[in-house]
Amino acid sequence: MAAAKGRTNGFAIGVTAAVVAVLIVLVGVVVFLNNKATDPGEKPVGSHITDTGGIVFGDSKTNTVTTYVDFLCPICNQFEQSEGDTIKQQVDSGKSALQVQPVSILDSRTSPAGYSSRAASAMYSVAIHDYKNAYAFMQALYAGQPQEGSAGLTDDQIIDIAKQAGVNVTSDLEKEIKAHKYQKWAQAAQLPQGASGTPTLVINGKQIPVTMNPNADILPHLK
Repeated sequence: MAAAKGRTNGFAIGVTAAVVAVLIVLVGVVVFLNNKATDPGEKPVGSHITDTGGIVFGDSKTNTVTTYVDFLCPICNQFEQSEGDTIKQQVDSGKSALQVQPVSILDSRTSPAGYSSRAASAMYSVAIHDYKNAYAFMQALYAGQPQEGSAGLTDDQIIDIAKQAGVNVTSDLEKEIKAHKYQKWAQAAQLPQGASGTPTLVINGKQIPVTMNPNADILPHLK
C-alpha cells in the first residue's frame, strides 16, 4: 500500500509539474502576443524628428505650431489649403516652428486598409533622407490625396509624388517607402489628451479649435 501510495503521489506531482509547465508556456505566449500587438515598431530618428515622432520644420524658439494630421483625412487637407500658407510664412520668416505629428486614425478607411500609416511612414522616410524637400512632399501628399473608401495610393504612386515634389529618391529611400519602415510607429501614434480627431492644432502647448481661418486659429495665438 505504501508503495502504491508513493507511486500515486509521484504521478500527481508529475502531472502538476506538467500542468505548471504548460501554463508557463501559455503565459509566455500571451505576453509575447500582447507585446507584439502593442509594439510601436522602429522609431524614426533624425536631426529634425522629436522623441515623440514630430517632424520639425523651422528652428524658432519663440513659437511652436504643432499639427496632428492623417494624410487620408479630407479635413486635414482642407486645413492645409486654408491655413498652410500662413503657417509656411511663419516658418520661412523664422517666427515659428512647425511640428507635424503624423497619425493614422483612418487606417481602416481604405481597402485594403493601411494607407494612412503607409503615407505617414513615407513622410518619415523622406524627412530622414531628404529633409530639404520633405515639406514639399507633405504638400504634394495632400494635393494627391485619395478618397476615403478607395484603395489609397500605391507605394509606387507615393514614390512618384515624392519625385515630382523634388525629393531625391535614392534606392535606399525607395526601399524604405516600399518596406513601410515606420508604419507600425505611425499606427501606434496617438492624439494628444482631449483631442477627438484630425486635424488637431496645438500652439505653444495650447490646443486651439480649428475654424479654417488662420486669422482666428493661428495668428492671435503667437507670441
